[in-house]
Amino acid sequence: MIQGICLGNIMVDCDDETKLCEFYYKLLGWEKRKMFGRPALCNENGIVFLFIEEENYVPPIWPEEKEKQQKQMHFDFQVPNVAAAVKYAKSLGAIKATSQFGGSEFVTMIDPAGHPFCLCAEDNMA
Repeated sequence: MIQGICLGNIMVDCDDETKLCEFYYKLLGWEKRKMFGRPALCNENGIVFLFIEEENYVPPIWPEEKEKQQKQMHFDFQVPNVAAAVKYAKSLGAIKATSQFGGSEFVTMIDPAGHPFCLCAEDNMA
């Protein structure tokens, strides 16, 4: 273990950093910031999403397909009402993924840059 190590920023690659930051700002309501010359969001616990525009960005395919860009990670957000959260996320430009595996526990969405994220029922948190 590295003494004093802690999570810094979560970097989110995309094709339009301003647009994606705005999407997550509206979805999460976190404080907008500028860090390292890039748009960022910070919550009250110090978690930071830092958005970075990549010139050759290729969005992931979900569910994964052989020989296609794979997702590297995804966000799970716990919400009090999954159906209401899905409706709101759609109003911001997210789309509901065609393939769903969560039943009533979670819904997989795709953000405007193509990243999958899940809206999960709070009462299913372990």
